[in-house]
Amino acid sequence: MRDSRESRLLLVLLVAIAFALITVDLRGGEQSPLDGARGAAASALGPVEKGVASAVDPVGNAIGAVRDSGARHDRISRLEQENAALRQKLGSDDRNRSRARELDRLLKTAGAGSYGVKGAQVIAIGPAQGFSWTVTIDAGSKDGLAKDMTVLNGDGLVGRITTVGSSTSTVLLANDPDFTVGTRMEKSSELGFATGGGDRALSVQLLNGKAKVKKGDRLVTFGSNADKPFVPGVPVGEVTKVDRHRGDLTRAVSVRPYVGFSKLDIVGVVVKPPRSDPRDAVLEAKKPEKPTPTVTVTATPGAPEEGEEDAGEAPESGSPPGDAAPPAEEPGTTPPPEGQ
Repeated sequence: MRDSRESRLLLVLLVAIAFALITVDLRGGEQSPLDGARGAAASALGPVEKGVASAVDPVGNAIGAVRDSGARHDRISRLEQENAALRQKLGSDDRNRSRARELDRLLKTAGAGSYGVKGAQVIAIGPAQGFSWTVTIDAGSKDGLAKDMTVLNGDGLVGRITTVGSSTSTVLLANDPDFTVGTRMEKSSELGFATGGGDRALSVQLLNGKAKVKKGDRLVTFGSNADKPFVPGVPVGEVTKVDRHRGDLTRAVSVRPYVGFSKLDIVGVVVKPPRSDPRDAVLEAKKPEKPTPTVTVTATPGAPEEGEEDAGEAPESGSPPGDAAPPAEEPGTTPPPEGQ
């Protein structure tokens, strides 16, 4: 529209009409004469407004998402870090609890056998394919360790030390094919020699070919001269298979070792042997405690409760039930002679 005097007058007129309508609407309140016109306009323009809003809302949401994406990313990163720290803490706590249990079993075994032990942790394992079954522990000569010392854990015999460094030592495991240890059967005291079988059971040759042995029998170390390389009484394992041939001078049995050689962690090196052979004391300590049987006492109806006396009972145990005790004679009186 071209700017002219008529256009300016029209603009002023429209503004005046608008102010007039606003004044009439405000003064009318809820009874405003413009309510009908407002409703008609809302009905006509409502669908248009809704369509425009629907078209514009995704754009507004996208703009808001872009604006909040940085803060949201920071929150997600922080939550991921907290979850990772929590998982690490839980894993560390589980490992610490597991090590505490292993150490507790080790101390109980050492106490039962009166062994003085130096605790150590397995820090490396030797190759098992074509090489010796060995592990490396984090204790050495500075900790009082020496070659040919017995190594055990809470379950039983682990092996013996073969090489000692300043702060580490190498342990030959009892399941190594070149490993041999003297054994003694529990109770029967039958002697033999156990040899490692790698990932299989130990093989034990009993010196007595007619020895009575059955599945489930247990063995301990027999001990060595001067307690090196083996102290006596350390649990070795239990019999799983017995050779039925008795014609040979010796008898072979298969023994499942108590120690899980693939999951070693906490071990103990015997730095002080026992003063005397513990015999089967360590095996006895390994037995689970039997639960104490519960005795239930059922009271007989009419029977007196514990601690109460029966009213019909005689006061003296020598008197028959139901009989009264004879009356006591008065002091100073003489009974009359018979017949008077």
